[in-house]
Amino acid sequence: MIDTLAAPLDRQQVCLFRELALAQENPLDLSVRALRVLVAVDEAGSMARAAERLGASPAAVSQQISNLEAFARTTLLDRGERPIRPTPAGALLLSHARKVLLSIAEAQAQMMELNLSSLPQLRFAVIDDFDASVTPHLIGALHETYPKTVLSAVSGRSDSMTEVFVRREADIAITGLPPDDPSIYDVFPLLQETFAVVAARGALSPDMPLRPQLERLPFVHHDEKMPIGRLVEQHLRRHRFSAERRFSFEASRSILAMVAMVGGWSLGTPLNILDSARFEAGTEVIQSPFTRLTRKVYLVARRGELGTLPGRVADLIRNFLGDSVTPQVRRLSGSGDALFEVLSDTDTALHG
Repeated sequence: MIDTLAAPLDRQQVCLFRELALAQENPLDLSVRALRVLVAVDEAGSMARAAERLGASPAAVSQQISNLEAFARTTLLDRGERPIRPTPAGALLLSHARKVLLSIAEAQAQMMELNLSSLPQLRFAVIDDFDASVTPHLIGALHETYPKTVLSAVSGRSDSMTEVFVRREADIAITGLPPDDPSIYDVFPLLQETFAVVAARGALSPDMPLRPQLERLPFVHHDEKMPIGRLVEQHLRRHRFSAERRFSFEASRSILAMVAMVGGWSLGTPLNILDSARFEAGTEVIQSPFTRLTRKVYLVARRGELGTLPGRVADLIRNFLGDSVTPQVRRLSGSGDALFEVLSDTDTALHG
């Protein structure tokens, strides 16, 4: 029988024993997930909020931090502070963690770029105001670039589309209400539009003050369950304008149809109005007598999952809006530039 203990060790065996010794010294590995948890706690300021952001339990977040502290052999977070603050050692590790996570995200994006040509499906959740004016053109343009990709879109009001996206039932959302957490989503501003009066054609005289005329005409409401409905109602209350709630609808097309039918008026955005173009002959668009009320629309994607595709899609939409939608708004109102503005990535005040 050969005495293996007496046999000399070769270089490979020496390296193996060194690795085993290091593993025994640091049995808890430094994982990417643990680094993400550390960054999330630092940004959120508490274990509970970090857990909510990550979709994990507070106990799991606490365990990941304990594992990191065991690995580092020191305290990384001062739990006695509110909000939680990093210790000097924690601040040092955080600076490296952010660099590591950024490098990983860049690598994932580059790998995704290699796979986009064979992307099996791409699902959109889109506000219904894009149904007629934008969505078909967007899907058609993407089909030319990705002919083997199954492209689909669901539409609805902004809050519903954001929920569909957050539940991962869509890959990209186009919405007026982006998710709150900026750390896991990329948000691209697309447009800002200003509400205008849309009234039955001939119901308003240009020679008389506008507001007294509006007070005498029936007002067609947006459903208050909708974000746009709540926005309009709050705006009117600020101006002490009380409108009887005789007519209320969820769909812009129903609102404009009723405006034309009863000789009334409503407040709508250029996209609302363009989506209801068949009622154009019976309505007219007039600048609102109230202070300026605007809304913004954004494209939202999960950070790092689709590479540069979301940014390219955002540019595709912006180009189409500038080339096609802005001239249509100008034709409707004579002041398209005042009512409708295409935004760029430098417009960073996303929730303004």
